[in-house]
Amino acid sequence: MNVVVTKYNDNWKQKFSEESLKIKEIFGDELIDIHHIGSTSVPGLKSKPIIDIMPVVKDIEKIDSFNVRMEQLGYECMGELGMKGRRYFRKGGDNRTHQVHVFQRNNKEDITRHLAVRDYLRMHSDEASRYGDLKESLAKQFPRDIEAYMDGKDAFVKELERKALNWYKMGKEL
Repeated sequence: MNVVVTKYNDNWKQKFSEESLKIKEIFGDELIDIHHIGSTSVPGLKSKPIIDIMPVVKDIEKIDSFNVRMEQLGYECMGELGMKGRRYFRKGGDNRTHQVHVFQRNNKEDITRHLAVRDYLRMHSDEASRYGDLKESLAKQFPRDIEAYMDGKDAFVKELERKALNWYKMGKEL
C-alpha cells in the first residue's frame, strides 16, 4: 500500500456523509449513532485520504449478518482484525478510500478514545499541526511501507491518546 499524506480536503466531510447514509441503510435499527473519526474528520489536518467511520451499534454480533451487503458496497469484511469487540471493514484495496470501525454501545473505552482524539485535535490546532507534519514526513520517508509509517507515528499517537483522554475526562477544559 502506498503511503500518501495530503493537505486537508473539504470534500472529506461530504464523503463521510454519503457513505454513512449507505451504512445506516444496511445497519438499520441496529445502528445507534455514526461518527466521522480519524484524521479526515479534523479540519486542517494533513492526512491519508481515507475516511474513517465509526458506527455505534446495539449488538456487535449482529453486524456479521450484514457482511454480504457491506461487500456489495465494495467493502472487505475483516472481522475484529486484532481488536476484540470491533468489526472492521475496508474499501478500496491498495487505494483505500474508507475504513469502518464498528463498536457496540457498551464499549465505552474504544468509542471514547476515538471521539476524544478527534475532538482534542479539533480544539488544539497546534497538536493537529504537529501530527500532520509528522505524518507528512513519515510518508515521504516510507512511501511504500505502511508498517514503517505506522511504527514511526506510534509513540506520538499513544501520547496524543493519553492527552486527549485526560482532556476529555476533565470536561474538555485543558
